[in-house]
Amino acid sequence: MVAVRVRGVSRRRDGPNGSAMLIHAFGILGAVLSMSIAWPQVYRSCVRRRTSGLSATACMLSVAMPLGWVTYGLLIGDRFQVVTNTVSASTGLAILIALLVTRPATRTGRALLASAGAAGGVLLAILGTAASALSPQISGPRAAAVLGMVLAAVSFVSAIPQPLALLRDRDQDISGLSPVRWTLAASACGSWLAYGIGVGQPAVWASALVGLTSALIVCTVLFTRRGGLVPATA
Repeated sequence: MVAVRVRGVSRRRDGPNGSAMLIHAFGILGAVLSMSIAWPQVYRSCVRRRTSGLSATACMLSVAMPLGWVTYGLLIGDRFQVVTNTVSASTGLAILIALLVTRPATRTGRALLASAGAAGGVLLAILGTAASALSPQISGPRAAAVLGMVLAAVSFVSAIPQPLALLRDRDQDISGLSPVRWTLAASACGSWLAYGIGVGQPAVWASALVGLTSALIVCTVLFTRRGGLVPATA
């Protein structure tokens, strides 16, 4: 019997050590890539101050979603989950601040209301779940299971804004988008997809599949429009 853990949920599965080690390797790779994804975008947006092409809604969700998974990790006592998503939330916040500073149009009341709607819904779900966990009738793992389902469902929504923004306006300036960031995102989602299938966790592989599709669409647009741009360019 081999113990495996994904998104903080333990399961025991029968199987050869080789298969368990491969699944574990995909999990580690997904976690490492997840913590590395945003740094090329942080450099481009915060250091070079280039944010053209970034979706404000996607940036808002890139802060709210990791906070949700941090809460999930705290509820089930998974430090690895907490650390991974704390890094993701921090880099997401840096990119969001850079976007708001460099593009005044995103700071208007109407623009903020439109972009923050989905993120606000995620934060309300986080607060509601955390509050329910304080009740003696509801255990932390049970509250985490509910929050996990909410986050998995929201992942479908959070994957839409950035590729949709690129597909709706194919003439817009995309110099603020980092090809490396989206290449890493596709790699991370591919790793989580394999890991989720390997441990039989539908919420994980379904979320990863949506994220992978979104990242591949963005990568296709970026590399098609930039012609000979190579992935090593941040």
